[in-house]
Amino acid sequence: MPRDYYDVLGVSRGADEQEIKKSFRRLARELHPDVNAHDPEAEEKFKEAAEAYEVLSDPERRQIYDRYGHDGLRSGGFEPSFEGFGSFADIFDAFFGGSGGGFGFGGATRSRAVQGGDVAVTAEVTLAQVIAGASVEVSYDAAGECPRCHGNQAEPGTPIETCQRCGGAGQLRAVSRTPFGQVVRATACDVCRGEGKVASTPCRECNGRGRKVVLRRLSIDVPAGIEDGQRIRLSGRGHAGEAGGPPGDLYVLVRVKEDERFLRDGTDLVTVVDVPAPAAALGTKVTVPKLDGDPVEVALEPGTQPGDTVLLRGSGLPSLRGGRRGDLRVVVNVVIPRHLSARQRELLEELHGTLSEENLRAAADEGVFAKLKRALRA
Repeated sequence: MPRDYYDVLGVSRGADEQEIKKSFRRLARELHPDVNAHDPEAEEKFKEAAEAYEVLSDPERRQIYDRYGHDGLRSGGFEPSFEGFGSFADIFDAFFGGSGGGFGFGGATRSRAVQGGDVAVTAEVTLAQVIAGASVEVSYDAAGECPRCHGNQAEPGTPIETCQRCGGAGQLRAVSRTPFGQVVRATACDVCRGEGKVASTPCRECNGRGRKVVLRRLSIDVPAGIEDGQRIRLSGRGHAGEAGGPPGDLYVLVRVKEDERFLRDGTDLVTVVDVPAPAAALGTKVTVPKLDGDPVEVALEPGTQPGDTVLLRGSGLPSLRGGRRGDLRVVVNVVIPRHLSARQRELLEELHGTLSEENLRAAADEGVFAKLKRALRA
C-alpha cells in the first residue's frame, strides 16, 4: 500500500500550492543522486516524492485523492508520468529548470542546464578570534565536474553518438489516461537525459554522469566582530551545475565558542572578579583578564560593594559595521570568608561591634541584583 502523499512530502492536508512546491524542492535536492551515491534507496524515495507532488500539485487530482485516496486515482487511470519511460533524474531536471518537462503539459526543451545545489557547513572560532577576524579551514563534500571525462560523460578517447532511443530528439512522448481524458506528456529521454547524444562508453569514474562527489577544502575569512549563528555566503562554491548550469553557493554557519572568562553582550564583554570582603572594604587592586593582551590591574575604591562595576572602555569586541570597540565590564563579586579560626572570628566580632549606621548605609542603598542588572545595561 503506497504511503500517504501528504506524509511523503511532510505537509499537512491544508497545505497550499507554495508549501507543497517548497517541500518537494527540498526533498528533490536532498535525494539528488550526485549526493546520495551511498543510499541505494534514494531513487525510489525520489520517485515516491515525485509521484506525491504530481498528484498534490494538480487541483483536480488532489481533490480525487482527498475524497477517494489511492484507489480513486487508480480507478481514474492515473499513472505516474515518469514510470516506464523516464528516470527520476529527468524529473529532477524538469522541476529545477532542465530538460524534463515531466510535470507539465507542453513539449520539453533541449536545454537542460541546471544550477547546482547549495551546500552548508559550520565553522568554529574562538571569542579571541572575533577581535581581529580569522582564517578558518572548512571541508565538505560537493558534486563537481568529473576529473576523468571533464563533464562529457564519456570514457576518454571514445565517441559520443546520437541516442538511438529518441533519435536525437532528446525527449519521449507518452499518453496516459486520466479521469478527464487522455493527456500527452513529453519527458526527457531516459537514455540520453534530454541531450540527444550518449557516450558509447560511459566514463568509468563517474558512471557516465559527468559529475562526481569530491571532498573540498577551503580557507574561509571570518570577519572581525561576527556573532554566533551568523552566516557567510560564498558564491559558486556549492555543487557544480549540470549541462553548463552555474554552480550553487556555499553557506558557512559561524559558531563562536564560549569563553569561561567572559560573557558577550553585543560588542561588550562582561567578566567577574572575586574580592575578599575585607579587601573590598579597604580598597585593593585586582587582576582582570583581557582577550587581546596581558591581564591588567584595576584599582577598587574603599567600600566597593557586591555587584559594583568597573568599566574598561575599548577593551570589548569590534562591530561588524565598524566604529569603536565595545567595553569590558568588570563586575565585583565580594567573597564572604568562611571556616573562620577563633582569632578571625574574634576580630570580626570586634569589628561588627564598632560598625555604625553610617558604615552600612551605602550597602543598603542598592541590592546586588539591582547592581547586576545595572551592570548588564551599562
